[in-house]
Amino acid sequence: MIRTAWLVARKDLRIEMRSRVLLWQVTPFAVLALVLAGLALGPTKAGSSSSAPGLFYLVVLFVALAVVQRSRGIESTPGTRASVSTLGLDPGGVFLGKALALTLELWVLGAILLAGSVLFLHVALVGALKALPSVAVTLGVMSTAGTIYGALTTGGDGPVTLLPLLTLPAFAPLLVAGERSLSAALYGGALWEWWVIVVVALVAYVAVGIAVYGVLEES
Repeated sequence: MIRTAWLVARKDLRIEMRSRVLLWQVTPFAVLALVLAGLALGPTKAGSSSSAPGLFYLVVLFVALAVVQRSRGIESTPGTRASVSTLGLDPGGVFLGKALALTLELWVLGAILLAGSVLFLHVALVGALKALPSVAVTLGVMSTAGTIYGALTTGGDGPVTLLPLLTLPAFAPLLVAGERSLSAALYGGALWEWWVIVVVALVAYVAVGIAVYGVLEES
């Protein structure tokens, strides 16, 4: 399973590096969305408003949907799913590999957005660094959830809006937990209760993904 996961993750990351969609399309979109969020706050409130964590995760949500949609598009390429089936790859390993590739991509974008929050939303640099672990875990949960829901919409005839429709309810509690943990890191407060939510969600999504990903791919 681990070997399969590593092969799938390398395949997805290699495709992304060659296409550079993440670099030339998703990253500029993320930065522009963050700039617009800062403009929405206004120059006088950007440094003192407590809305920065919520705006950060709202932008993260849009970026995560774009990256999950991109990962789903890779699997929709003619012959890709047939090749996976023919090679007899472990479905659990395929799930872990795709989730790992998504996580690494979201970590890069999350780091850029967190740095952008310091510049455009004027959040404290020390607080942003303190929030890095919680942001990383939250993005990991979003990646695993997005991989599962992406498999539900791969290969079907449904519209592209089906993926956001499925993922938004799943992402909602993660956004709340992420926003509260980021607020606690920036402005002070307890972090452990929000950590419990994201860690439990991560374990649950990984277990479910390993168990059902093969069934979802065959459907």
